[in-house]
Amino acid sequence: MNAPIDATSIVTRAAIPASSAEVWRSLMFYEQIKERPPLLLLLLLPRPLGTRGSKASVGDQATCLYDRGHLIKQATRIDEGHLYAFSVVEQHLPLGGGITLNGGRYALRALPAGGTELEVTTHYLSRNRPRWLAQPIEAFVCHMFHRHLLSAIRRKAVASVVTAQPRALPDQAGR
Repeated sequence: MNAPIDATSIVTRAAIPASSAEVWRSLMFYEQIKERPPLLLLLLLPRPLGTRGSKASVGDQATCLYDRGHLIKQATRIDEGHLYAFSVVEQHLPLGGGITLNGGRYALRALPAGGTELEVTTHYLSRNRPRWLAQPIEAFVCHMFHRHLLSAIRRKAVASVVTAQPRALPDQAGR
């Protein structure tokens, strides 16, 4: 008899010192991050290699490549500058003894004091039992994955803010 499947969503948030527009331009999938994942993620998850395809419009599909398989993600809702949601339409990727990814989303919210809150959500199904043991471990790994993703997006958004700022002109008094 197959184990019952539990639907789970994990959410992680971070404040990023950049405008919503800068953060929006910096969104990326895990497979697009150039920096090597932390060792624990490398040990627990397949290693990301890159993506093929588009993710710019609703209905677009991107193939996300890993050392042990692939996922196909399809954009399902795009509210530019505020929300990007996707579903996983195909998974040929071994994950944690019975985890099937369903999709995820990025939600952006301007913060009153400046900057942007970015919320990353992952939806998945799990057959892992007992749930009282498996769910906290799954959540820990998913939050670690989200923090790696949020850090890369933060670096990209902040770098684009820094390069967009005008440079100070040299002091003219000494000439």
